[in-house]
Amino acid sequence: MTLLENIRGPRDLKDLRAEDLPRLSAEIRDVLIQTVSRTGGHLGPNLGVVELTMALHRVFDSPADRIVFDTGHQSYVHKLLTGRYGQFDTLRQRGGLSGYPSRAESEHDVIENSHASTSLSYADGLAKAYEIRGETDRCVVAVIGDGALTGGMAWEALNNIAGAKDRRVVIVVNDNGRSYQPTIGGLADHLATVRTSQRYEQVLDYIKTTLTHAPLFGPPLFETLHGIKKGIKDVLQPQVMFEDLGLKYLGPVDGHDEQAVEYVLARARDFGGPVLVHVITRKGFGYPLAEQNDEDCLHQVGPAAPVVPAAAASAAPAARKRKWTEDIFAPELAAIGTARPDIVAITAAMLHPTGLNLFAAACPDRVFDVGIAEQHAVTSAAGLAMGGLHPVVAIYSTFLNRAFDQVVMDVAMHKLPVTFVLDRAGVTGPDGASHHGMWDLSLLSLVPGMRVAVPRDGARLAELLREALAVSDGPTALRWPRGTAPEDVAAVGRLGSMDVLRDAGGDARDVLLIGAGPMAITCAEVADRLADQGIGVTVLDPRWVQPLDPALAAEAARWRLVVTVEDSGERGGVGDAVARLLREHDVETPVRTFGIPQRFLDHGDRAEILDDLGLTPQQLARMITEMVARRSPELEPERQA
Repeated sequence: MTLLENIRGPRDLKDLRAEDLPRLSAEIRDVLIQTVSRTGGHLGPNLGVVELTMALHRVFDSPADRIVFDTGHQSYVHKLLTGRYGQFDTLRQRGGLSGYPSRAESEHDVIENSHASTSLSYADGLAKAYEIRGETDRCVVAVIGDGALTGGMAWEALNNIAGAKDRRVVIVVNDNGRSYQPTIGGLADHLATVRTSQRYEQVLDYIKTTLTHAPLFGPPLFETLHGIKKGIKDVLQPQVMFEDLGLKYLGPVDGHDEQAVEYVLARARDFGGPVLVHVITRKGFGYPLAEQNDEDCLHQVGPAAPVVPAAAASAAPAARKRKWTEDIFAPELAAIGTARPDIVAITAAMLHPTGLNLFAAACPDRVFDVGIAEQHAVTSAAGLAMGGLHPVVAIYSTFLNRAFDQVVMDVAMHKLPVTFVLDRAGVTGPDGASHHGMWDLSLLSLVPGMRVAVPRDGARLAELLREALAVSDGPTALRWPRGTAPEDVAAVGRLGSMDVLRDAGGDARDVLLIGAGPMAITCAEVADRLADQGIGVTVLDPRWVQPLDPALAAEAARWRLVVTVEDSGERGGVGDAVARLLREHDVETPVRTFGIPQRFLDHGDRAEILDDLGLTPQQLARMITEMVARRSPELEPERQA
């Protein structure tokens, strides 16, 4: 058996000899590469924290000592060392291990939130709770990357942590100079200087080892000379800001030297107050393909391509299906930016994942990476708009939650032309509960003056993006799901600003079926199934779901039943907006809505989750047929048959 196979928990890890640890780290990296290359997931971040995670579990006593991982995508090694090696091949698979910490999986997992810059606030609260309960022997350890430190919430927490001198909080800064891409800003510049100059620590070590051996006057003399520490820092490297906040600072230490990390963590554990340990690592360490990947060090990789039979492999390769963000949005925005000098773009540390890389190449002076700081991104966009520009804020749908106040009070209240483009909206798949973008439509429905478009396919994304960027008197938003865009579906007609995808024609007016975004294409398939049952259906794609076109109310009055379908939260979503529109126009046609119930969804394939939610063409067609039959006596015998 390998060493890793024998690790059933942190106690087994503590029992290993120091000379066995390099072998264990190699085994862990092998498992990471083999498994994540197959299942997909965050490879680079986990390769970079192997020794650091081993040292954490050898020094601290989890779960009595709480280890909180910021963001959590670097927790795979933690899972392997806390008894989950046997299930690791199920990583990110339906019913398997989550790609983030999961309280349901292990007592060693503290939080499940995969949003950045939160760990220090959790740690602050946990430490306060232990102090109140008299559990002063427990440590709280927060592992946060230099990228996550660009988030303002982290600094709010630091301010509180530093103010309590006797709470046992250990902050481990995993400094690899990157989030997705290289970390930017003043903090990044400061850490880079510290990272590349260790003369200060060498001088202190020299003073300590030399003077403490001097007879009689040694220790007092050392204490006196230690008082010139600040001056030494000023001469040999820039001031370490963390000590100025009142935090004990240890480091920097080589994060791939397990014994060195153990030593400094043990000092931090025994200090008795808040300590910041500065650990320098390399993202993707130990795997050349990751270390040499300039874009993101293989931050996240997709599942391996399936093996194809030789006969199929020899055939002409099939055309690659277009992806929403990289193949449609990215080139379209770059083209618009080239033609319009007022267009600027903002990313919160995710230039490539949000599709701004082509815009950055075409218009390098008009793209701004603000770090993992969504709130700042939105209010900075407001300032850009006040300055006469039209900002595009490219952000994952689920991360917009963090900046809702800024959307309302800083952008919408000032009626500013800011366009939010929300990737990974709706059901996103294997990243789990915190990444499903099911909140955006509900939240944006509350924002006065907000216009929201939901494209059903690539052609509509390009079309609606240009329409949004033409708006000059208020904010706009577009949202689309993760991954591959469906084939373009042309409209067969138009009703106001809405597209008609299927037209019942004749006098049969059973169901007006309204689909938001890609679910409009699902609705077209539903309509084809219903037509086979003799049910008259017209399918509308609203294109702009906020505000809805008033023509929809007049049309709905002509139908027996209105049905809405969306892959977003049911409360406050498109269905609620349609029902409200009909009430406001005194239209009595009943409305039935289909969407995502307001609950946190597990991880899994998008198609599997939509099937669980009853949002497939077959399931929707069956339910709608039953609804029509209840309202149409002439169909009842056929339904019973």
